[in-house]
Amino acid sequence: GHATAHIAALMPDTLFIGCEVHEPGVGALLKLVGEQHLDNVRIVQHDAVEVLTHMVAPATLHGVHVFFPDPWHKKRHHKRRLVSRPFADLVAAKLSTAGLWRLAPDWEDYALHMREVMDGHPQLGNRHEGWAPRWEDRPRSRYEAKGIAAGRTIRDLCYGIREGGRR
Repeated sequence: GHATAHIAALMPDTLFIGCEVHEPGVGALLKLVGEQHLDNVRIVQHDAVEVLTHMVAPATLHGVHVFFPDPWHKKRHHKRRLVSRPFADLVAAKLSTAGLWRLAPDWEDYALHMREVMDGHPQLGNRHEGWAPRWEDRPRSRYEAKGIAAGRTIRDLCYGIREGGRR
C-alpha cells in the first residue's frame, strides 16, 4: 500500500487501482489514502488476476506495477509465482499501447525468470537494454530494504506493448 499511496500522491490526475487480498493490507492502504487525502485511489480486496480478467477492459491500463511479489523460493512452488506467461498474456491484453508494466523483484532467480517470461512474449517489449534503471517514483519499501540488507540485488524491469504487437 505504501508504494500505491506514494505514487498516487505524485500523480494526482491519474486513477490508481490497488488489488490486495489481505485485509490488513487493505486497511493500511485505506489509512494512507485517508491521511494523505488521496481521491485517485480505488482499492479492490480481491486477487489481481481475477480483477484483471473480469473487471478491466482490454487496452485500458496506462500502467501496471508489480513490486516485490512473493518469490516462492522452492522449485516445486514456482508455479505459484505471479509473473508467468499466462499473467503476461493477461497484462499485455489490458495495457494500452502507451502503457508500461513496471516490476521490481528482490530475488535474482525471480528477476531472471521475469526477464525470460517478458523477453519471450510476442506482445511485450523491454523499454531498456536489459535491466531498467531504478524507477525514481518507486518508493523504497521495507522489502527492498530487507533485500539490500541481505546482500540481494534489486532489479527493475519496464515493458510495454511492442510496436505492432497488438493482435
